[in-house]
Amino acid sequence: MSANDAPRGQQPSAAYDSAFLKACRREPVPHTPVWFMRQAGRSLPEYRKVREGIPMLESCMRPDLVTEITLQPVRRHGVDAAIYFSDIVVPLKAIGIDLDIKPGVGPVVERPIRTREDLAQLRDLTPEDVAYVTEAIGLLTRELGATPLIGFAGAPFTLASYLVEGGPSRTYENAKAMMYGDPELWSDLLDRLADITAAFLRVQIQAGASAVQLFDSWAGALAPVDYRRSVLPASAKVFEAVAGYGVPRIHFGVGTGELLGLMGEAGADVVGVDWRVPMDEAARRVGPGKALQGNLDPTVLFAPTEAVEAKTREVLHSAKDLEGHVFNLGHGVMPSTDPDALTRLVEHVHTLTAR
Repeated sequence: MSANDAPRGQQPSAAYDSAFLKACRREPVPHTPVWFMRQAGRSLPEYRKVREGIPMLESCMRPDLVTEITLQPVRRHGVDAAIYFSDIVVPLKAIGIDLDIKPGVGPVVERPIRTREDLAQLRDLTPEDVAYVTEAIGLLTRELGATPLIGFAGAPFTLASYLVEGGPSRTYENAKAMMYGDPELWSDLLDRLADITAAFLRVQIQAGASAVQLFDSWAGALAPVDYRRSVLPASAKVFEAVAGYGVPRIHFGVGTGELLGLMGEAGADVVGVDWRVPMDEAARRVGPGKALQGNLDPTVLFAPTEAVEAKTREVLHSAKDLEGHVFNLGHGVMPSTDPDALTRLVEHVHTLTAR
């Protein structure tokens, strides 16, 4: 079934008219909406309490726990959207990849993909593989009411970097060696990951997610010419696969200032911007027809309140002429961030931008 034939997602009317979804659609908003990447997580004492003694991947597969953790920052901070609590490697684990998330390290893959024969590890993802996602989103949408829920997935390049390297990397030497040295194998790997990623996003949308975000966390390691040739086609395939549902699609990467225009070309409705590029310059690079999301430096939250407010005003001023703006950090909330600083930031943005 092509994206154009796909059924539209089931949107609660109250969530459809939320400030967050209006901003994603570049419509007038009552205030600039705010949410934070990694808003559900280690910065919250209530999160640490409910996760105590429970491995990360197990916590992602328990609908009751996923529901509670996803709701925690909505209750505490009053953010304009929830983001589904999961991890980008969950769909890989669901199809049988032998991996684990090791504390202090990140995802570690037992058998890295280095040869064509290794591709056999990547079978198609079915809704039954992630039935716990469907159950959790059903619970969440009933609890959230008018607050939209963002589904998410890891982009093909970022997933490939973990699978080829065997874990986190600073240099991506094995992944890049495959990309440059065996472009056909690399293309087949990313194409297969695009299908898995699209299937994972479809499950979330069909269960009730109001928007989806594709995290290409490590795409900033690429030169634009390599991104266009070796990565963009797979990301575009993911966005096209869910285009027919009518939900906003967000694209985000770290260190991607030189790639912003290309990331917009991949097909997202909203392009996420990290803290390195001002929002007005990011809009110029992305071009018209897209909303933008971002982009306060997460480390600003460790400064005194006056400094946080001053930097927030800078971001909002830079974004004042955008077609649509969702306020966020330029990357995820850092674990040692004071939760009260996030709560104050949400209130400050809402107050400054009230129409």
